[in-house]
Amino acid sequence: MKIQNLLTLASLAATTLAATNEPCIGSGGRAGVCVSTSTCSASGGTSISGACPGDAADIKCCTKASCSNGSSGNCRWQSDCAGTSVSNQCPGPAQMKCCSSTATGFGGYAAPKQPTVGTKCLAVSVAGAKKITDQFPGRVREIFCARDCACTSGSDHCCGKAVDLMCSDGGGVPTMSGREIAEWVMKNRSALNLKYVIWGQRIWNPSIDSELAWTSWRGMEDRGDITQNHWDHVHVSFK
Repeated sequence: MKIQNLLTLASLAATTLAATNEPCIGSGGRAGVCVSTSTCSASGGTSISGACPGDAADIKCCTKASCSNGSSGNCRWQSDCAGTSVSNQCPGPAQMKCCSSTATGFGGYAAPKQPTVGTKCLAVSVAGAKKITDQFPGRVREIFCARDCACTSGSDHCCGKAVDLMCSDGGGVPTMSGREIAEWVMKNRSALNLKYVIWGQRIWNPSIDSELAWTSWRGMEDRGDITQNHWDHVHVSFK
């Protein structure tokens, strides 16, 4: 994840763009998807304003509280379903499905392989990743730290000072799981020696920001897909 300077970070808030068909938090705090109001209505969903900032006026956060998959059927991202999922009943892309359970289905993964200390993954990153995964057992599927690139490229990954904590069923698979992890990272910034944290197209930096709920973090530009917009992983950079 590239970062330029504090002025660039501050300017991101003014260019916030939600991405159509990507996650949002909608009516009643439910998992939703940013789609047109007509698409939402056609699917039997409910739209709310303000949860898909930066998009066209008719793109709003759509949720569907009830669908046909047992008595508890509800629309959510498949990666977060604690029961079975049924297609073609919910607004948005194919990964938004009718779940048979109201229970949170975050995680359930085997303990991820921890990175080893080296020039491409410094001790602060290894220690930070372990602290986070210890706090959230079963919630992180895989950890990425090192990248084969020059430290001068501007990416903290290239300097061994960042980790990506994959917290959905696969790369490019959206989840709402990262919010709790990202907010915990924010609250434990001192113990982690945190530089900044990103999840769900929002960024928090202790040098700039006060402690806030993720929904009030500064927004980032639309980078084009689920992974680049950080809907399948939490990015953590360390000092």
